[in-house]
Amino acid sequence: EVLPMRIIQTILALTLTLALAFTPAASADPSYLDGDSDDPLYTGASLVADMPVTINGASAILCEPESGQVILANNADEPRPMASVTKVMSILLALEAVEQGRAALDDEVTVSANASGMGGSQVFLDTNETIRYGDLLRSMIVASANDATIAAGEYLYGSQELFVQQMNERARELGMTNTHFVNATGLPAEGHVSSARDIARMLSELIRHDIYFDYSGIWMEELTHADGRVTSLTNTNRLIRLYDGCDGGKTGFTNAAGYCLAATASRGDMRLVCVVLGSDTSKLRFDGAAALLDYGFANYRLYPVARQGTPVKGEIPVRGGNPASIPLLLGRDLTLLLPRGDENSVQFSANLPEALEAPIHAGDVCGSVDVVLRDEIVARLPLLAGADSETSGWGPALQRFWRHWTAENAGDA
Repeated sequence: EVLPMRIIQTILALTLTLALAFTPAASADPSYLDGDSDDPLYTGASLVADMPVTINGASAILCEPESGQVILANNADEPRPMASVTKVMSILLALEAVEQGRAALDDEVTVSANASGMGGSQVFLDTNETIRYGDLLRSMIVASANDATIAAGEYLYGSQELFVQQMNERARELGMTNTHFVNATGLPAEGHVSSARDIARMLSELIRHDIYFDYSGIWMEELTHADGRVTSLTNTNRLIRLYDGCDGGKTGFTNAAGYCLAATASRGDMRLVCVVLGSDTSKLRFDGAAALLDYGFANYRLYPVARQGTPVKGEIPVRGGNPASIPLLLGRDLTLLLPRGDENSVQFSANLPEALEAPIHAGDVCGSVDVVLRDEIVARLPLLAGADSETSGWGPALQRFWRHWTAENAGDA
């Protein structure tokens, strides 16, 4: 959905005047530069304190995947078994291997006895059967096939155990602090747990890969084996057929986990991710996910709060510098999820020293701006020097003269 021009103008007007209008920090403490300002905000408080929709489940979350802003959450950090929702991570690693060049969709994979012997959901692979890596991916994403998952993991890492080690390493990289994988499929195992927030984080990472959507929207298809056998594939996520805009996700069920679902849907320019864990029936998990998505799409929109390179109002002094002050520019874009019509609730607070010390070079990080939403810092934007400021005085001036003179006379010798 295209934002009305008046809203964009309002937001950019705020951005253009935000930094130097504030009282600067008393000292040039560089601590405000710590951390990665691009980190998603999955660990922040949800935008809505109370759950306005009824969810039959032990835990749930609704978020916007690019910013990581959480709209609704209920017991979102409780570690729980998640059954085949585990395969979000298995699929993520399998897709990353393709993009890293460690596997290709047309690679021929030989199925081991270990893979073919997996119970639960499967596409009935035979021991020593050869199958395209792309067909393993399709079977994992559409049919939640345990045998295909193990075959892919063994092909990439040599064994399920090494595959699981990599899954846990990737979880740590993504900041999934309540997750521990024991296997690659989600079959019942002691200590195999995750949380709604962690699952939202890994699904948000998965959907960054365009190739995922080549498979995730398939409802029904057939897999033809090397010996001519045909296995029917039916997507376990029925929301892709019944919910407007849903084009991906993963289901799961065991007695210990209950009925679980991670799903994503897109409408206009906004995508949402939701997770429901521990529902009593399959229908209730789908109903709960649909209710979460409905709430998000009905009540929130994405707004461009800042644009990289936008100059802020005024200039900052540079002690001992020539020139004696320089402009500052915003160092990155920022788009926030906000309640409809609530774009004016965003506030800005600058973290700047009283003055910079020369020399300063264009692009240097000079400070930051906290973006505040309802008294919570939801993002931190770097402020960059918009110009050079050399050290003033005779020494630097002579150096500049000498560089200029030698450049002009370099061809006279």
